[in-house]
Amino acid sequence: MSRVIPAVLILPLRRLWALDKFAYSLRVFIALAGAVLWSWQQNDTHSLIPLFLGIIASALAEVDDSWQGRIKALIVILVCFSVASLSVELLFNQPWLFAAGLGISTFVMIMLGAIGQRYATIASATLILSIYTMIGIEQRSSAVPVNLWHGPVLLVVGAAWYGVLSVAWHGLFTHQPVKQSLATLLAELGEYLIIKSTLFEAVRGVDLEARRVALARQNGRVVNALNQTKEMIFSRLEGQRRSSKIDRYLRLYFIAQDIHERASSSHYPYAALAEAFFHSDVLFRCQRLLYQQGKACRALGRALLLRRRFDHSESEQALTDLRASLEYLHAEKGTSRRHLLRSLQALLGNLAELERQLASADNPDVTTTDGDSSLFDRSPHGLKDIRERIHGHLTPTSPIFRHALRLSTALVVGYGVLMLIHPAQGYWILLTTLFVCRPSFGATHRFLRQRIVGTVLGLIAGWALISLFPEPRVQLAIAVLAGVSFFATRDSRYMLATAAITLMVLCCFNQVGNGFGLIWPRLFDTLVGALIAGLAVFLILPDWQGRRLNKEAAHVVAADSRYLREIIAQYRTGKRDDLAYRLARRNAHNADAALSTLLSNMLLEPGHYRRDADEGFRFLIVSHTVLGHLSALGAHRASAQTVDDRLVDVAGDIADYLEAIALGLSERRLDAGDNPAPEVWATELEQLPDEIDDDRRLVQTQLALICRQLAPLRGAAVRLLLQDKQGVD
Repeated sequence: MSRVIPAVLILPLRRLWALDKFAYSLRVFIALAGAVLWSWQQNDTHSLIPLFLGIIASALAEVDDSWQGRIKALIVILVCFSVASLSVELLFNQPWLFAAGLGISTFVMIMLGAIGQRYATIASATLILSIYTMIGIEQRSSAVPVNLWHGPVLLVVGAAWYGVLSVAWHGLFTHQPVKQSLATLLAELGEYLIIKSTLFEAVRGVDLEARRVALARQNGRVVNALNQTKEMIFSRLEGQRRSSKIDRYLRLYFIAQDIHERASSSHYPYAALAEAFFHSDVLFRCQRLLYQQGKACRALGRALLLRRRFDHSESEQALTDLRASLEYLHAEKGTSRRHLLRSLQALLGNLAELERQLASADNPDVTTTDGDSSLFDRSPHGLKDIRERIHGHLTPTSPIFRHALRLSTALVVGYGVLMLIHPAQGYWILLTTLFVCRPSFGATHRFLRQRIVGTVLGLIAGWALISLFPEPRVQLAIAVLAGVSFFATRDSRYMLATAAITLMVLCCFNQVGNGFGLIWPRLFDTLVGALIAGLAVFLILPDWQGRRLNKEAAHVVAADSRYLREIIAQYRTGKRDDLAYRLARRNAHNADAALSTLLSNMLLEPGHYRRDADEGFRFLIVSHTVLGHLSALGAHRASAQTVDDRLVDVAGDIADYLEAIALGLSERRLDAGDNPAPEVWATELEQLPDEIDDDRRLVQTQLALICRQLAPLRGAAVRLLLQDKQGVD
């Protein structure tokens, strides 16, 4: 029996351990439960609230890093928290100085986000802890505490307690976050392949544009997952001796990059293929293979987390079926679709290599890494780099500057309202404003609505549970569970997270006073804080996404141009997955993802400000098609030279044409023009003699397809600028 029980439990335990929020939630549970046990032992419930608030702020400031990096980050966090908390204590009963300090410190903290994401996370948590200090002072009902150090020390002790737990945890399980991030990446890649498979549905009258938009949006999610995984791996490689595990994950990351390039490849217009092969099963075979490969990517991610081998036999069988279908079509005599069959044959080769990569991903240790395995370091290098990054955003055109000015003004206004009406527990107004006020109108509107509804739900649940369970220890147990629920859901279900943190607050405050008396003030403060945040994002330098649409579109086209130049350079010298090539490819996909995100945010804005969205999505469809053809070129790079000088010249002309479109978009001075050059290039490239080799034919075909997209791309860019001009007028 003793042998049976572990065998029965091991898979459920692995599945629990594989959940990305499990470890995070468990650390929070240990920290909160430890604070409760200490307060019980000391019989000091008044210290519980600042300890809880310090733990929460420290958990919100947590950034992914190696355990050595977390020690450095923890030191920075504790210093920032100490300075912020003491500053609040010193200035609390000097309203004018306090308001000035609040505005200046908020602006400075948000501008630190220009340095990098980890700086933005720590700065945001420092602002949150500052308001927690205000709440703690108000909760003591004394503007001048008996001991100036008492509140800040408890807050910092709570933060340090969670920080020590975090460092120890990641010292023991340093690679678990990387494994979870890789599993998420593979799941997103699987979803991308499944959506891509719908484009091969040989049915007339389907809305291909809607499917292309869905594919472009999913591409953004894949790109974000790739970037997150890369940063996690890099933080564990930086300045450390490489281990076999991290080398394995690095190989998996490179395999995922290659799968993404092959998955995003486009070998021929899908509508033309559907029309030409409407009466054949070959497109159905392509669709089924992509769908099965998408399922295999998902299965690979699960197998990685559960430490099991994964089965991709269904995708292998689908590949065999596609080969048989193509062989049958090639055997037909006198077919008029021979040039399309060549494109399908190239697609087959691409998907076959994708299948091989999936097979190798199951055992990446056997994959050779003779090439360049370095990763691009986006972190700042020295004070000069930090100064230049911040200085580059000290302009009203920067979204970070706008958000810094907007949030600092909103918090000062909130403080003024608080001092004017002086409601009970009024500093929740500032906390609500800080959480709700986001860089974009769409995000602010979404969080505002969820914050209000979540607060109402949390207050109702708190009232019911405090009434049903008057025993203090039961209420503290509920508070701990509610705090854990907040961290488990804050990224995915913000409404539920808000309800959980509201419940935690009510249960904690009921230990030192009347929790019922907090219900109406908390609701009032939430409504006032949300109103201030909503007005701020609408009135103070509103960052309407349409105003940046031309810039983001220009970044997309410019990145595609650089990607093309890197691809053609490798067709001259041979395939090398070096840093320069991978960086150009990643920048092209990053730009595509940024445009997709911007357009999604535009849809959440008021009607007048999203009038450019339709033209933006049309531009995204064309630009994503160009990126698909570029990916096809990148996926079929060979180890030897396969192009001549004429193809290099045409590729250079295409890159120059793309750069001209990018410049026109950036400067808002692009006209329709009448440049027949792209059509001339396409016609020349399409006049292919039958005797040329397949590699050269593929390059010429893809370059010709890109040329055919240049006029639609320019037209979409012109319409986007015209629509933008009408919106400005």
